[in-house]
Amino acid sequence: MLRFFRAEGASESTSSQLVLRHAGETIVVALRRSRAARRYTLRVRFAARDAVLTMPQRGSLRDARAFAERHAAWIATRLRRLPEAIPFAPGAVAPLRGVDHVLTHRPQARGVVWTEPLAASETLLESSDGPQFALCVTGSVEHMHRRVCDFLKREARHDLEAAVARHSQTLGLPARSVGLRDPVSRWGSCSATGSLNFSWRLIMAPPFVLDYLAAHEVAHLVHLDHSPRFWALTRSLSSDVDHAEAWLTRQGAQLHKFGANA
Repeated sequence: MLRFFRAEGASESTSSQLVLRHAGETIVVALRRSRAARRYTLRVRFAARDAVLTMPQRGSLRDARAFAERHAAWIATRLRRLPEAIPFAPGAVAPLRGVDHVLTHRPQARGVVWTEPLAASETLLESSDGPQFALCVTGSVEHMHRRVCDFLKREARHDLEAAVARHSQTLGLPARSVGLRDPVSRWGSCSATGSLNFSWRLIMAPPFVLDYLAAHEVAHLVHLDHSPRFWALTRSLSSDVDHAEAWLTRQGAQLHKFGANA
């Protein structure tokens, strides 16, 4: 199961919070005890827009607080540098299958949400390498966010179900179900009973990334681990393993800046 940051968190951990004060700011740090941790570590998570301190299972809260306070300036700086969230609102630009689209409000038009090329007059206003497509939304502007979310989730379900079916057919082993979620630490997961779950935000990534993630989780139907046999099977299903992993490492977390409160 893929994580946005490979070193982030660990299984079998418990969580609480530390509240710090630094230069007049209040900083909330999620605290996780992990059986695998051997030292105190800090991460600022782009997706959750928060800080996480991971500590050994038997570490003391006093030491955890002292460690966080010594690094409070670093945490505050990293949090301030996080890119601003981009809401699904008129004029915003968001990707669909890896292609940027301008969100366009069409209150009087028929339909709900659809895509179309930008009109010639609109295209001229963009730079030559700017968006060339529009994601059009009807109805009241206050409903635009929800309608865009619903549209993206429908498209994600369509693409993921098709990809899972294709890879499952290759193995002759169907998935029990395909679900959509919005996790901050995984792109996909496979349960011991064969239920697959994916981040709906994958619909914003290029198609080869979504297809790879589907192959990755389908391979878990056979090997519920990340052993060499698992990776060999995944590579037999997808020729884009390395390409997709590299894209996710560079740009994956960026998908969480789109659609505030989605």
